[in-house]
Amino acid sequence: MPETPVLYVLNGPNLNLLGVREPAIYGHETLADVQALCEQAADGAVVVFRQTNHEGELIEQIHEAREKASVLVINAAGYTHTSVALLDALRTLTIPIVECHLSNPAARERFRHRSFVSPVATGVVSGFGPFSYELAVKAALRLAQEHRATADRSVQ
Repeated sequence: MPETPVLYVLNGPNLNLLGVREPAIYGHETLADVQALCEQAADGAVVVFRQTNHEGELIEQIHEAREKASVLVINAAGYTHTSVALLDALRTLTIPIVECHLSNPAARERFRHRSFVSPVATGVVSGFGPFSYELAVKAALRLAQEHRATADRSVQ
């Protein structure tokens, strides 16, 4: 029987204010609503869902995921566009990474067009509001399954 995948969903700064911060861009759903959506989409996988406003703490969570997760979904929020340290932490992972955004950064301000997460992400889901997370979780779990199958084949 296959091991139950562990999915880390990490969220960066200001996402704790979902539902009240710029609802025209981010919608009216709260972070708790997004977490419930992720847990439902995970279909039995273990979901570790976290949010922080602190860059160093987000990096520590990535380090933890390196040891404990099968796959990572990350919405680094504003750190997406500014943090080389975040990129360096993500580069230490050997598991699939899915970058996720509620809005479409490419359709927003020019400074949001650059992502320090994308160079190490297996894929990016953005622009669908909370549904971005559902799509990201489903894609991440598929990637985790493929990653594990590849690892199992290389052991044999």
